[in-house]
Amino acid sequence: MQDHEHSHHDMHPQEPVEEPNHAADHEKHDANRKMHGRHYGHNIADFKRRFWISLIVTIPILLLSPLIQNVLRIRNRLQFSGDLYVLWALSSFVFFYGGRPFLKGLISEIREKSPGMMTLIGLAISVAYIYSSAVVFGVAGEIFFWELATLIDVMLLGHWIEMKTVAGASQAVESLVKLLPSEAHWVSDGKTEDVPLQQIKSGDTVIVKPGEKIPVDGHIIDGESSVNEAMVTGESLPVHKKKEMKVIGGSVNGEGSITVIVDKTGADSFLSQVINLVREAQQARSRTQDLADRAAMWLTIIALGGGAITIVIWLLVLGQSFEFALERTVTVMVIACPHALGLAIPLVVAMSTALSASHGLLIKKRSAFETARNLQAVLFDKTGTLTLGKFGVSDAVAFGSEYDKEKVLTYAASVEAHSEHPIAKGIVESAAHTLPVKNFKSITGKGAQGTVEEHDIKVISPGYLRENNIRVDEQKTASLRESGKTVVYVMIDGTVQGAVALSDIIRPESKEAVRKLKEMGITTMMITGDNRRVAEWVAREVGLDEYFAEVLPQEKVVKVKEVQSRKLITAMTGDGINDAPALAQADVGIAIGAGTDVAAETADIILVKSNPEDVVAIIGLAKATYGKMVQNLWWATGYNAVAIPLAAGVLYSWDIVLSPALGAAFMSLSTVIVAINARLLRFR
Repeated sequence: MQDHEHSHHDMHPQEPVEEPNHAADHEKHDANRKMHGRHYGHNIADFKRRFWISLIVTIPILLLSPLIQNVLRIRNRLQFSGDLYVLWALSSFVFFYGGRPFLKGLISEIREKSPGMMTLIGLAISVAYIYSSAVVFGVAGEIFFWELATLIDVMLLGHWIEMKTVAGASQAVESLVKLLPSEAHWVSDGKTEDVPLQQIKSGDTVIVKPGEKIPVDGHIIDGESSVNEAMVTGESLPVHKKKEMKVIGGSVNGEGSITVIVDKTGADSFLSQVINLVREAQQARSRTQDLADRAAMWLTIIALGGGAITIVIWLLVLGQSFEFALERTVTVMVIACPHALGLAIPLVVAMSTALSASHGLLIKKRSAFETARNLQAVLFDKTGTLTLGKFGVSDAVAFGSEYDKEKVLTYAASVEAHSEHPIAKGIVESAAHTLPVKNFKSITGKGAQGTVEEHDIKVISPGYLRENNIRVDEQKTASLRESGKTVVYVMIDGTVQGAVALSDIIRPESKEAVRKLKEMGITTMMITGDNRRVAEWVAREVGLDEYFAEVLPQEKVVKVKEVQSRKLITAMTGDGINDAPALAQADVGIAIGAGTDVAAETADIILVKSNPEDVVAIIGLAKATYGKMVQNLWWATGYNAVAIPLAAGVLYSWDIVLSPALGAAFMSLSTVIVAINARLLRFR
């Protein structure tokens, strides 16, 4: 303590400690990523506002459009001098205001040489606007302003639905930072003072009280306790810590008070290294191309090619007038962008998201969700995923015939009910009931004893037996110890009458989930920080194909990359902080909802009910969703096979030409079919 003779306020006058601003860095990256996404920087509120304003302005556009007036037989009542100029002005507003995201997208996609949905929409509305404006100001032909406005409305609605469905930028780094307390109990010259964590530096001394989060990486110089590191390292059992042993910032202190010398803070700490791993893995993720973008790319090619062929044939081959050829060309290019295409994918996404949410499956990243249908390997974290992350009795053994295993467990639980040790709590929670105890006494570091039903009961560790030269038939507990379970012995009236084995309890659903995945041809694996014996036992009990044991937190992401290097599309399922980088690295990151916030924020999909069988459900839903997407794309674009040739005039010699009104009817029908089909989505 001699190094801290000065007052706290003079602690580091020349070198203020700056914590790395992970949150700011992450936000920059997230914003940058959004700017390069399909929506080109426009946010949900922007699309929503543009949709509603454009929809309101579309109403007078429809009423002023000659084609709509004729269909509704209201032309004589709504005509007035200059009505077409008013129509043009309103349509110009919708084109430049409502269509702005698509026009910007058109320019961006052309620059990137990757035409997609934005190119198709931008092309269709531009052709419709330019041609219709020319008609208003003297060129002979049809006016397509109503088509332009409704197309923009539908596409804005589709993008708004889509963005709203997949909204929610990752807050993983912020969640990680929250693991650390804001203050630490700083010790100097025998006095304790609560100071901001940012002011603590390497070499300082801090006290951690029972139940508190450990604020720094360091080593214990005084005190003894059990520390819960499950949310940091993945170790399921509380770790006994004593003098000279290391502790990790973010883990939770147990029943004892400990004094810690600070070894690492800030960027050097274990937690900061995990933060960096999360960020790197997220930045490395490639963007999955959307199905609708691929369809849009082909429709763009068809629209341009069909339009060019149409005008060339009518002008140069068949000798028709320029006005006629231009009208046919514009009709082809406008109807090549079907309204239903803007809703084909978003409606299925919205439906699958609602359906999944009602079953406790929350989809955060659609591209990863779509990938789930092709999964070839699923990596499970052990603690809290395949297991409950809860220390409990797995076996009770009676050594003789005088007492059965239920009585052995009841006597042990009765004595341990008076102890706060994690092993004691596990025994008590696993027993059906407890009995009154007299003369309870703790055997420091070795167990506890008391009188139950006039019997002298001791619940003791193997170490107690060795120290007191008490012999037992170790063959009776050999298989339990080989499985990595913690074994304590029960003495009744001076004789060892049984043993109780404790382990992390396997979830009842884990075995069935693994069986179903294997039936689907998916390789099942487990990754854990626990020792090899525990991992082998869990893998055998659950029926896994492979397991990785004794994996340090920073190595989990390496294991995911290793599986991916086998050319396997890989999912990672976990709940701890140590799982966050691996969740971000995997092709599909699935978080158990009962776990930490950071795992949920980093993951692509969250299982609210913490049920491993929901991994099977999410894959089933992904397959069903993809099927509906493909069906909707066929419905949305299928009519083009008929509409485009008819619009081009291939049957003109038989007096069959697709009018804009009939083209609109085709579009409306395909939109209705797409909407109904999306609502028929089911899974399981």
